[in-house]
Amino acid sequence: MKGTSLFGLSAPADVKIQLDDAEQRRTFDIAINRSQPRERLPLYFDREPVRGKVLVRVGHGKRLEHNGIRVECVGAIVVLNDSSQSKEFQCLSQELAAPGEIRQNTTMDFEFRNVEKQYECYYGINVQLRYFIRVIVARRMGNMIRESDLLVRSYHEPKDDPHSIKMEVGIEDCLHIEFEYNKSTYHLKDVIVGKIFFLLVRIKIKHMELCIVRRETTGFAPNTYNESETVSKFEIMDGAPVRGEIIPIRLFLGGYDLTPTFRDINKRFSVRYYLNLVLYDEENRRYYKQQEITLYRRREDDGLPPDANTGTEED
Repeated sequence: MKGTSLFGLSAPADVKIQLDDAEQRRTFDIAINRSQPRERLPLYFDREPVRGKVLVRVGHGKRLEHNGIRVECVGAIVVLNDSSQSKEFQCLSQELAAPGEIRQNTTMDFEFRNVEKQYECYYGINVQLRYFIRVIVARRMGNMIRESDLLVRSYHEPKDDPHSIKMEVGIEDCLHIEFEYNKSTYHLKDVIVGKIFFLLVRIKIKHMELCIVRRETTGFAPNTYNESETVSKFEIMDGAPVRGEIIPIRLFLGGYDLTPTFRDINKRFSVRYYLNLVLYDEENRRYYKQQEITLYRRREDDGLPPDANTGTEED
């Protein structure tokens, strides 16, 4: 929960957001801000209603004068390195109180029915996709604002992906490697299975590793910004291979902090994943080959049964 007040003045009241059935709802610990502790957020589905209460606590002998109190259900893309790229793509609003004053503790109910949540939440290095409840207490000396995040996740299994990935790494007359992965689309608890074939080895290879790289892309062409981070680094060979050798690969994804692939979300950002096969020789020269893979989230990946309620509200 976050709060702001103009000029940093202390407010005569405390405003809190309390979501209905928060204690019974499935929650997850999420790193919203990487420099701060993880927060526990409640899980919501597309079209599921969002209900709760706004609690206004007034100090003894004090009063809260305001120009109206409003609650909003917001979906926003926040680009941290360029605020001009940020956008609220959804904002539902309800008036809770007309202008006046509050002299005692007050509770105000709110309900947003059949709320569209078309995107999954994402909290990255330079971009965030958030859904949150925002309460605005309008005041002459600066608005009081409180926010409470919701976690939205999407479960969309793609069609079968039977084809494998086959690629080559080669340096003429020095090195020729073929490698194969069993498929190009994986769920977040899947296992990457593959093989490395050494067809020609005339350089002294020291070791080889397989990396999963996440790449965020924000902005509009030609002014796009890419930020890459290595999510995992898995050593698959130590020492010099010989011609004809085959190295097996089994990389379990469940132990890493991965998200689904995001492609051109609201024309603001993308998140893609790549497998990097990297070889180092004895002089620390680096050879690599990169292949994009697609990740998706299943209900089972979040510990939910396959037929879990999607939250769709019946009329």
